[in-house]
Amino acid sequence: MKMKSKSGTYRGRLAPSPTGYLHGGHAATFAVACERARLAGGTVILRLEDLDAARCRPEYATAALGDLRAQGFTWAEGPDAGGPHAPYVQSERRALYLETWRTLRARGFIYPCGCSRRDILLAGAPHPEDEEPVYPGTCREREVETEGPAGWSWRFRVPDGETVGFEDGALGWREAVAGRDFGDFVVWRRDDVPSYQLAVVADDIDMEITEVVRGEDLLTSTFRQILLYRALQAELPAFYHCPLVRDELGRRLAKRAGK
Repeated sequence: MKMKSKSGTYRGRLAPSPTGYLHGGHAATFAVACERARLAGGTVILRLEDLDAARCRPEYATAALGDLRAQGFTWAEGPDAGGPHAPYVQSERRALYLETWRTLRARGFIYPCGCSRRDILLAGAPHPEDEEPVYPGTCREREVETEGPAGWSWRFRVPDGETVGFEDGALGWREAVAGRDFGDFVVWRRDDVPSYQLAVVADDIDMEITEVVRGEDLLTSTFRQILLYRALQAELPAFYHCPLVRDELGRRLAKRAGK
C-alpha cells in the first residue's frame, strides 16, 4: 500500500461528518491521524462529509470546525485553511461522484436495484446488528436505459467467494469473504445521493490520500472500498483503524447517544 502521493509526500485526512457534535472518540482518532502525518513529514487535509442531508446541520459543521481549532488540530487544506482546493465539502463535489458512477457503470461493476431494505430483510440474509444485511442478488441481472443514476439504488457487484484482505497499520492482517461477510453494496442511493462508500473513495483518490486513519467500526467498509479502488484502477492507500473509545459501561461513544 502506498504511503506517498504523486508529489512524494504523506497525505492524511480529517473527515468529520456534521450529523452531530463531535465527541472524545473523534478527537482521539483525529489526534492519531495528525500524529502519523507529523511523523511521516506529511500533511493532513480537512473534509466535511455532509451528504446525509436529513441529519447534517450547519451548526454541527460550525461546531466541528470550532472544536478542531480549540483542540489544536491543524490542516494544510480544507475549510479555513486557505489551501489551493479549499474548502473540501462533499455536498459541493457532485460532479466528481457522477464521473465515478459513470466509470463504474461503463466497466460493468454496478447495476440498478429496486429492492427496499424491507425486501432484503425478508429474504432472511443474516447480518451483524451494526451492518447492512447481505444483499441476496435479486436485481443483479437488471438493466435499464438511463444517462444518470436517479431513481434507482445502484449496487456494486462483489466477486462472490473472493477473500479480500489488507494489512492494517493498527490491527494487522484483516480479511473478509465477499458475498458472505458483505454483499453487493449501494454506491448511489435511490434519492439521487452518492453513498458513503463511493464518495469517500472518489475523494480519497482525487485528494491523493496516502493513509486513511479512522475508527475500527468502519473496518467492513474498507473491504468494500478496496473493491472500488480496484474497479477504478486506483492505487490503494494504507489503512489504520483506531480502537474505539468507550464509556465506563463499555459502550462506544456515539453522536446519537449524545456522548
